[in-house]
Amino acid sequence: MGERINLNTAGTHCIGAYLAKPAGKPKGGVVVVQEIFGVNAHVRSVADRFAEAGYTAIAPAFFDFVENDVELAYDTAGMNKGRELIGQVGMERAVEAVASAADSIRSSGRVGVVGYCWGGTVALRAAQVLGLPAASYYGARNVAFLDQPLKTPVIFHFGATDRSIPAEAIEKHRKAWPDAPVYVYDGAGHAFNRDVDPHAYNESAAKLAWQRTLDFFDKELAGNA
Repeated sequence: MGERINLNTAGTHCIGAYLAKPAGKPKGGVVVVQEIFGVNAHVRSVADRFAEAGYTAIAPAFFDFVENDVELAYDTAGMNKGRELIGQVGMERAVEAVASAADSIRSSGRVGVVGYCWGGTVALRAAQVLGLPAASYYGARNVAFLDQPLKTPVIFHFGATDRSIPAEAIEKHRKAWPDAPVYVYDGAGHAFNRDVDPHAYNESAAKLAWQRTLDFFDKELAGNA
């Protein structure tokens, strides 16, 4: 459904992105922020699903700042490489790339952001810095930013058995922003939305989180067009 495009970012750097468009008039736009494994087949499929739901979706290839066309395996080597790359990209540059991606699809209407794992924290920062409505999935790095205000609505999705995000960390989200919905899914661990990974995927949690995310964007983006 989608296509690979080039995306101009702050300064003179150009990175790749995956763009998926809906069949009819867009309800709005969604920036899809990857996990630490790159804009791989799973991330592209997520963008395609948002397009099928009526949104113009774009997934920036953040790792292109360091190394082009990175798609990593879901194994120890892939995780280690991914962590190295996100350290080199940095949070500030990632948020700047989200801003560029949002601007590139602004003609579709209001724009929000959804992110997974590392991307979940990038999505949170986009809400705090850029004022983009955000859906943050299992952002293990969120806690470092809980002392900063939200400029726009955000919803959070966490797995109840996620060893990287203990219950006390989830509770800190509720205390920091009492009005922000914080959803916790029983029996779900980290990366429960990753349907290409049988060790992580939790179908019931993923489907419920997906519907809640669509409802959120339908209200915050399509409902305010």
